[in-house]
Amino acid sequence: MKHTSKPAGTLIAALDIGTTKVVCLIARIVDSSKKLEIIGVGHQAAKGMKAGTVVDIDAAETAIRQAVHTAENMAAEIMKGYPLRHVLISLAGLHCMSQIQTVDVQISGYEVTNNDIRRALARAQDQIPHKEVDLIHTIPVDFSLDGHEGIREPRGMYGQTLGVDIHVVTGNKGAIRNLATCVERSHLDIRGVCCAPYAAGLSSLVEDEMELGCTVIDMGGGVTSVAMFENEALVHVSAVPVGGQHVTNDIARGLTTPVSDAERLKTLYGSAISSTSDENEMIDVPTLGEQDSHQPNHVPRSYLVNIIQPRLEEIFELVRSKLDEDGIDSSAGRRVVLTGGACQIPGLRDLAQKVLGKQVRLGRPVQ
Repeated sequence: MKHTSKPAGTLIAALDIGTTKVVCLIARIVDSSKKLEIIGVGHQAAKGMKAGTVVDIDAAETAIRQAVHTAENMAAEIMKGYPLRHVLISLAGLHCMSQIQTVDVQISGYEVTNNDIRRALARAQDQIPHKEVDLIHTIPVDFSLDGHEGIREPRGMYGQTLGVDIHVVTGNKGAIRNLATCVERSHLDIRGVCCAPYAAGLSSLVEDEMELGCTVIDMGGGVTSVAMFENEALVHVSAVPVGGQHVTNDIARGLTTPVSDAERLKTLYGSAISSTSDENEMIDVPTLGEQDSHQPNHVPRSYLVNIIQPRLEEIFELVRSKLDEDGIDSSAGRRVVLTGGACQIPGLRDLAQKVLGKQVRLGRPVQ
């Protein structure tokens, strides 16, 4: 569907509430080319969240307020002191469900218009049990006209019956309601909800990847989300409840060190692939509970790598199993793009290629 263009100068705010961090971005539409200029950024450690789910509303609200306040301060000159009112929020893939629905609309020999496609989308939405889930996205995936399949753009064509394959993405009603409560208690109105892996794909995939077929694996702190694109459309989303925070917790337990130090060790010395030099390289691991210890606790870097690698292998194996279970792995193409904070570990790309058996690259925002 085509969206109405917003005038230059319009402000757009997005709020990403993850397991480990909350980020608020405020952008301004520069001109008619729809280019965005980032005017405010707020970044805050997440509180009250676990595996993309709100577990403490008060704590989550506090983190959201702090992130939004930081972004507002950065954008104060342009916003002229007015507080932020409307935001778009992302929903973790763990709370999103995917299904493809086929809807037929009678055209009766007339020209296919936007209104006909809207009717198809409305019929697909009517089939959703709204008492159980909330609707997030309805995305036309494929069209057919009088039985002729593979039509990419039916508008302007003539026929009797228009068939539309529609990807319907729904969200867990309770998870969305809890997230919305945290946002609304921060005096913000929600303008829209976007599935997080969908946003990751739109921001990092190039045109050919979206056309030929590509799987986006968004590795967050508590959830690893998956989005599959084909023929320039989102055709599937899923997730597994494991992420970078689980790697950090494994390090903290395995090396008996505080979680904060485990995160630092993972960032500075972590690797997804072992090397011959790991056994000879020593790292200093702070000991849990001994705040004033002056004695260094040196361990081989191989200890750290041997903790990280099995957990990352498990994540990719869970993703592969999830795709097999959903019955889409064979159509997901040979291309995988890794995004998210947890994908920054050195050697992760090579490990993903080995486990998934596909071509893998690290995703970056498309300019």
